[in-house]
Amino acid sequence: MSKLNVEGLKAAITTILATSEEKKRKFVETVELQIGLKDYDTQRDKRFSGVVKLPHVPRPRMKICVLGDANHCDTAQKLDMPFKSVDDLKKLNKNKKMVKKLARSFDAFMASQALIPQIPRLLGPGLNKAGKFPTMITASEDLAAKATEIRSNVKFQLKKVLCLGVAVGHVGMNPDELRQNCLMSINFLVSLLKKNWNNVNTLHLKSTMGPVQRIFG
Repeated sequence: MSKLNVEGLKAAITTILATSEEKKRKFVETVELQIGLKDYDTQRDKRFSGVVKLPHVPRPRMKICVLGDANHCDTAQKLDMPFKSVDDLKKLNKNKKMVKKLARSFDAFMASQALIPQIPRLLGPGLNKAGKFPTMITASEDLAAKATEIRSNVKFQLKKVLCLGVAVGHVGMNPDELRQNCLMSINFLVSLLKKNWNNVNTLHLKSTMGPVQRIFG
């Protein structure tokens, strides 16, 4: 059973959206869920990892690059999406600095099915180390729909510290959309935890430039 006060969540979202309206930025602020855990030993306990697809796209401006065969490169060009062909990847010549720069330039990558096995040979381990190994796209998949799916996915992964932060929306959303994304994210996170809600210490919401709003703990 959820220990979250939904009315408190609604109030926090209302404050975040109102604050963003008061001082309009030149970009769309992201809304982040900040999580503090407790009673977890990151050295001894199994570190959890999981991905949830949210009902409303939380990261519409997420930059995705297509590493494609001829067909996928043509489609990406028509959709005005950044792309790299096999020849473009070969030019990087496994240069660590250039691969690192490529990884930093984009939030995520998609690669044609035929290219997936070639990625380590063409680029070395750089994308994998950056946690950005490409998502596979088959010949029959819709490139735009796949990009939307990637932008809708939120990954929860425990590393060496007991603090996590994930994008759950943006200030261009309406309150209901943000609430639905928050609830789904929180419930999914809790399902990953060893002791469920007993491992949750604090939950906060925060827009990029706005003040922190405590919603639990």
